[in-house]
Amino acid sequence: MSHIDTLTIVDHPLVQHKLSLMRDKTCRSQDFARLLTEISMLMAFALTRDLALTTQAIETPLEPMQAPVLAGKKLALISILRAGNGMLEGMRAVIPAARVGFVGLYRDEVTLTPVEYYLNLPADLANRQVIVLDPMLATGNSAAAAVDKLKSHGAKKIKLMTLLAAPEGVAAFAARHPDVPIFTAALDRGLNDKGYILPGLGDAGDRIFATK
Repeated sequence: MSHIDTLTIVDHPLVQHKLSLMRDKTCRSQDFARLLTEISMLMAFALTRDLALTTQAIETPLEPMQAPVLAGKKLALISILRAGNGMLEGMRAVIPAARVGFVGLYRDEVTLTPVEYYLNLPADLANRQVIVLDPMLATGNSAAAAVDKLKSHGAKKIKLMTLLAAPEGVAAFAARHPDVPIFTAALDRGLNDKGYILPGLGDAGDRIFATK
């Protein structure tokens, strides 16, 4: 745990090793995307550790039993476009029945504030565990704005899953949403004057989709 008690750092050795490979500027786009998928799958276990279970009657090849199954509505995975899509494949590999939604935000390069351009959300968010996906928690503005939008559509149980976080972003997000746990693979040193995480790994979206 960090000094901010809503933050969990997923420090599993495999997560940390794969993240180091992603940080390397020589990591190719296809390898970067694959590693992000693999890390997302590993982090999924930490985020879903407290899901509620119930039992269901099934027949094994040998006898009937009451088998544990997930309780309640299916989870909702919400990708903050575009970089959040890089985490979707891994999460859906582990939770294939999850409902998927999208919040389109881009960061104004002058003010560093988020601007919404797209929204498509699953129904009945109030009764679902919602996991927000965004690889970088830098200033925290985009993630906080996305969670504002989800709450306005009824979401109550929300977690934020990110690959890297800066202390400034964690503090800003936690101040606006102290009820939303943050899960990240690393808490980096801080932000540069353009709002990028240091040492970081560059622009996650550009590296996933090879747009630069």
